[in-house]
Amino acid sequence: MAEDRVLENFVDFAGRLTGIPVQRKKRIVVLRWLVEDFQPGRLYDEAEVNRVIARRHPDFASLRRFLVDEELMQRRRGVYWRTGSVPNVGYDPPGWPDS
Repeated sequence: MAEDRVLENFVDFAGRLTGIPVQRKKRIVVLRWLVEDFQPGRLYDEAEVNRVIARRHPDFASLRRFLVDEELMQRRRGVYWRTGSVPNVGYDPPGWPDS
C-alpha cells in the first residue's frame, strides 16, 4: 500500500519522524499516523499537544499547525481535540462555542 511506503520513508524503527514531507499528499499520510497518538474525545492543552508530538519529532509547532490546518485536530481557545470526536466537556456552557 502506498501509505505504508510513505510511513516507511518517514518513520524510523523507534517510531520517530525522520522528516516532515513537503508533498501535501505524503504529509497527510504522516499526519493521519501522528493523530493516532491523541485519544478521541479527550481535551488537550497546547503544552500537552506539544509533548505528544515532540515524542515523534522536534518541530512540534509545525506539526501541530498542520494537524489543525488539515482538520485532523480542532482548536478553540487554546484547547485541542481530535476531529470527528466529541470533546468530553461534560456539558456545553452557555454561549459555547462562541464564548
